[in-house]
Amino acid sequence: MALPGEEWRRCAARCRAALGPALRERLEAAPLGEALRLGCGLLRTGGEEAAALQRLCRRASTGKEPAAARWYRQEGNRRFGRGCYGDAALLYSQAASHELPGSPEVSLCFANRSAALFHLGHFEVCLEDISRAQSHGYPDRLLPKVLLRKVECLLCLGRVQDAADALAAVENKITVDGIMTGPEHQTLLKKLNQLKLKVRERESCPEPAREACGDAQRESEIWEENDSISGASSSLSLKFNAEKGRHLVASQDILPGQNLLKEEAFVSVLCPEEGESRLLQNSSEMVWDARVTNADLYCHRCLKQLLASVPCRGCSYAKYCSQNCADTAWEQYHRTECSLGGLLLMLGVFCHVALRTVLLAGFSEVSRLVEQSHDDDEDLRNTKARCKHPSEAPDTRTGTRAIPGCNDNGQYQSSYQAVFNLLPHAEKHSPEHKFLCMLSVVAICRKLQEAGLEAAVLNRESSEKGSGPKACEKTSDELSPELQIMAEAMLRHVLQLQCNAQAITVMQELGSGDGAVVNRKPVRLATAFFPVLSLLNHSCSPNISVSFSGTAATVRASQPISSGQEIFHCYGPHRCRMKVAERQQLLSQYFFECRCQACLEELESDNKSVVSMRNSFCCPSCQASMQGEDVLCCSNEACARSVSRESLSRHLRDLQRQIKQALELLRDSKADEAIKMLLKCQMDARNFLSPEHLLMGEMEDHLAQVYATLGKWQEAARHLEKSIQIVETHHGPSSVEMGHELFKLAQILFNGFAVSEALSTIQRAEKILTVHCGPQSTQIRELQEMKTCLLELPRSILQRT
Repeated sequence: MALPGEEWRRCAARCRAALGPALRERLEAAPLGEALRLGCGLLRTGGEEAAALQRLCRRASTGKEPAAARWYRQEGNRRFGRGCYGDAALLYSQAASHELPGSPEVSLCFANRSAALFHLGHFEVCLEDISRAQSHGYPDRLLPKVLLRKVECLLCLGRVQDAADALAAVENKITVDGIMTGPEHQTLLKKLNQLKLKVRERESCPEPAREACGDAQRESEIWEENDSISGASSSLSLKFNAEKGRHLVASQDILPGQNLLKEEAFVSVLCPEEGESRLLQNSSEMVWDARVTNADLYCHRCLKQLLASVPCRGCSYAKYCSQNCADTAWEQYHRTECSLGGLLLMLGVFCHVALRTVLLAGFSEVSRLVEQSHDDDEDLRNTKARCKHPSEAPDTRTGTRAIPGCNDNGQYQSSYQAVFNLLPHAEKHSPEHKFLCMLSVVAICRKLQEAGLEAAVLNRESSEKGSGPKACEKTSDELSPELQIMAEAMLRHVLQLQCNAQAITVMQELGSGDGAVVNRKPVRLATAFFPVLSLLNHSCSPNISVSFSGTAATVRASQPISSGQEIFHCYGPHRCRMKVAERQQLLSQYFFECRCQACLEELESDNKSVVSMRNSFCCPSCQASMQGEDVLCCSNEACARSVSRESLSRHLRDLQRQIKQALELLRDSKADEAIKMLLKCQMDARNFLSPEHLLMGEMEDHLAQVYATLGKWQEAARHLEKSIQIVETHHGPSSVEMGHELFKLAQILFNGFAVSEALSTIQRAEKILTVHCGPQSTQIRELQEMKTCLLELPRSILQRT
């Protein structure tokens, strides 16, 4: 949710409607700082809007709930008992996040999670959880069982001497301390003796040392950094003109796959799921939601995928991959954000990004740039006042002045100065939208004041709290001058994000991820500011690909780019995915009309777009293409059947629901029923969809997935090859979509032992994915592992296949 929730939007709309015409006009015409000063009086303590805000925040509570911790731990135990170790580990993580700091119960969560991780084969992370359990006061009477698990982990990792030492320690604890008695003691001794034998075997027959592998062995990509654009290749140069604004062009010929930019996000915030509150009402007991969201799967600071999260000390929402990430986040911004959790979830990720941006920048830098912007605005007003006509006023951003966002040396860096100078388009946003954003920023600042966090926001030590403005200098409905400056910057950032927010995406596994074929899809994970990446203008047919690793973005050329040609990014609407009219409508949020080559070609052509033809309906009677707007007529004159577009659209929605039901059957391990349902959907679709419709390809892909689950590799490959044909028709033979489909086909052929076909497909997939994702991406590594495995087969087998 980028913007505030629906109920708060309605509340803000009512508040604006109740304003007098004079105040409303004054707010609409006011600069950001003035608008905030006027808006402070609208969100009065004890007023209707403030009460509504408190009510909404309670629904998205992020506080610690011991009752929730007990429920999640018990549910985790149930899943563990059924052998669902991945689900159990996530539930134990949820339980740990709800335990109060210092609570002995949190050690039980870590110990239980270590057992689940051991069964999943994550031995290093299991050891970390065992250490956490011990450091959080795990009960002495239960400790031997956990320490024996530690011995098993060390053995599995080949650390024989460490395993022997740990075994001696646990043996001493059992025999000397006498902390366990009865049948449980006998079971433990039996386990101890078994591990003794294993340790002796490993000591007498040590395993050969494994060769170092991974990224350390890989050659780094050739890279010569630009002197004037941080993180950019020397093959790029920064330009500026009135029509295009800031933009990047090639300063030399660029090849497909060439690395153009590597940038760490200045700020990023994990995108919350809709309705992040997890309490479900039940007639007889409190029940919490066991659904898994991205907030459970990724570190809230570095976006690394989580196996065993470290919970925040103050709230149940923020989770981290390590104690180091948790501590760094706390020092940089989370000590301020922690108690605002429910408010930030309700106001949306744009407000959250805006707050985190000013916290990371610090009050000194924010204040400097806000004051500088006031001076620039004053200079511009004075210059225009001296001119006879506004049109005679010079453009202060051109001429001898530096390109906006550059430092005094003319360098454009991934800095707060560059973020601040991204265009907010304040004059182009609707009055209603600006009012909503203003009221939301005021709500955050009020909450900071109420929670006593103003000193933290202004980067002051707690001892300096008394040195701020005295209470008599401002009324309860005003913000301090310093907080007013931070609020103005925040409002600027919220408005900037509509045009400059960059989605950080990941290829997320669908299903459990433990099958022979891994099915992935791109998922929006976080919203971020990348000031250098924001220099790229839009094209519906871009010449670059962007990939992400954690909070870092990498830009690569997806096609040859000649010297002097502009570098284009796609802001979302791609020519392969939608018609020009739909693209133009979506792009209106960026306050420009797209005039890229793809749009111009389609607008000037009298023919229907390729996307429109491929995703069209066909005649239910003769399967010829249908033409028209509200009423579609068969293009076959001999048939001349007509059908309403709404009727066929309703039929399409029905079909999509049935496909969703088939996939749910697959998730419930009912593969045969899923196949029957998908084949029925396929027959139905042929009666009214064009053969090249994307949904036809998706059904082939789903059938391949089901057959692969059953180990019917030839059938799976046959269906996936049909899907690939449709993907190639829509997206092109060198598209990243084509690369992902070929990656799936390579897995199927590999598992089906079709060696020559697998090697050929691996080569095709590698060529495409290296261009779009780079030679060190996860998919490239997996393809290379498959190729190595196949080439190591005996020559006699290779010849037969």
